[in-house]
Amino acid sequence: MENYLNSFKEAFLGTLDWTIESILFEVPWYTNYFWGLIAISVAVWILEMVFPWRKDQSIFRRDFWLDGFYMFFNFFIFAIVISGVYKMIEVLFFDLGITAKSLALIDISDWPKWSQLLVFFVVIDFVQWFTHVLLHRYEFLWRFHKVHHSVKEMGFAAHLRYHWMENILYKPLKVFGVMILGGFEPEQAFIVHFIAITIGHLNHANIKITWGPLKYIFNNSVMHLYHHIKELPEGRNRGINFGISLSIWDYIFGTDHVPEDSGTIELGFPDEESFPKGFFGQLGYGFFKK
Repeated sequence: MENYLNSFKEAFLGTLDWTIESILFEVPWYTNYFWGLIAISVAVWILEMVFPWRKDQSIFRRDFWLDGFYMFFNFFIFAIVISGVYKMIEVLFFDLGITAKSLALIDISDWPKWSQLLVFFVVIDFVQWFTHVLLHRYEFLWRFHKVHHSVKEMGFAAHLRYHWMENILYKPLKVFGVMILGGFEPEQAFIVHFIAITIGHLNHANIKITWGPLKYIFNNSVMHLYHHIKELPEGRNRGINFGISLSIWDYIFGTDHVPEDSGTIELGFPDEESFPKGFFGQLGYGFFKK
């Protein structure tokens, strides 16, 4: 037990120190996720102001500050809290003989760096797409995912407005994706991280983006807006447009749906009237069936 407690303490303090060092610019700029998130957010926000899709939507849209808080809570505050738990699980797996290479299907460690990043990006994105589908297909998981779908006006910060329990689900499945690659994560994985954040922000931003013919590969704000539609189309009650960074999975598995691109659809979900509006009400939401 002492080994587990020491692992918890080491990971918790390590993540806390890393976060503080990031805020104080004491880590390399290209791996500074704290200021990187701020830089990407400000850049996309400026694009929203210059090229607004829904022109009647305020710059400080509904729940702007709540979504902004969620960004830092999920990416940093909760990451510090949960890091020790993840480390304890890692040690437990090691003690059980489960290593990073246990589920390896391919080993990309000797591949060229560009191909490592590409395969890593595609595999992790598919794992996230599949996880996202699960969040909609199972009632217990959907209750947590409602936090993300409670957004009534779309903007860049809505990207990271989600229940903390989604971290609990996404993280192990991302690790599973890394294990498929032989337990290998590219040294330049921070590039994939920043690309994913940028695409996610743009998908939620008040900017009309379709990518033209590339819409069949990359997710976009028009497609993702329909993912948040309040009244799902007939026969699609399990959800549509689950893509994270890539849209290709939706086209492959037939979960795509973009009938028009006016940007005027109502967002939310049918029983949202009883859903808590504040952060602390949403913090504990989902554990008991309403």
